[in-house]
Amino acid sequence: MLGKVVLVGGTHGNETSGIQLINHWKQHGVPEHLASLNLGLVIANHSAIKDNVRFVDEDLNRQFTYQALAEQKDTLEAKCAEQFNQEFGPKGSSTTELVVDIHNTTSNMGATLIILETDHFNTQLARYVKHVMPEAIILVEDEKPFEEHGYLCTVGKKGVMIEVGAQPQGVMREDVYKLVEKMAIAILTFCAHYNENESLVETPCEAFRLGETVSFPLDDKGERTAMVHRDLQDNDFAPLLPGDPVFRAFNGETIGWWGNEVTFPHFINEAAYSKLHIAFATADKCEI
Repeated sequence: MLGKVVLVGGTHGNETSGIQLINHWKQHGVPEHLASLNLGLVIANHSAIKDNVRFVDEDLNRQFTYQALAEQKDTLEAKCAEQFNQEFGPKGSSTTELVVDIHNTTSNMGATLIILETDHFNTQLARYVKHVMPEAIILVEDEKPFEEHGYLCTVGKKGVMIEVGAQPQGVMREDVYKLVEKMAIAILTFCAHYNENESLVETPCEAFRLGETVSFPLDDKGERTAMVHRDLQDNDFAPLLPGDPVFRAFNGETIGWWGNEVTFPHFINEAAYSKLHIAFATADKCEI
């Protein structure tokens, strides 16, 4: 039985779909069939939203490790994290059963559900979402234990993220917003079914398990020497084979995929990761 469920928008202030959905549901109410849920609707970073930026001082969605929460830094996002943890946590002994955090990406990832564990609840949730929303992508980030992640959603006993794109930062696209709304409703509908012990989906579904991040080529001064190749751009979760184009160097050279096996790139050319020189992340296809 799920108790408190919290749906969050505005963890990043320029990712508009979740912000708009939360504000709309606060004003007009959630869909009627979700009324049985003990659902909280939360805007996480009001200051970043006001400035239409990802964050003011530092990324709020990396402030929820135990170490970061204990440091009590004097940054706006650290204070936001402390407040959120006090209200909906505390992390590790939370009063909140599930936190669902809504994000947008500039990458062409479609509607992606990110789960951090493959326990019974998360597996059933992923299967249900894929069943009612076949266009959904399931991304598994279980490379480390749930509580070691710094994500906001890990304040809950369980936590997942909605990641939908491609959408430029700071603007709204109708098609992306509707996918966010559809996935949020699917997740919350599953929660309502789960509470009623209704039959769940037993058939395994396709998923992608996070691999590693791939950086842009840099020179000895730390400057980029290449950009994402046009054949890779916008092809999130499509198979990337050994030798396939990955980068186009500014001197015109094509740099092919150096891996020995097929991989499935995503977060391709994500604008938020530009400062880190991350070009994309890899994944392996799996079933859960």
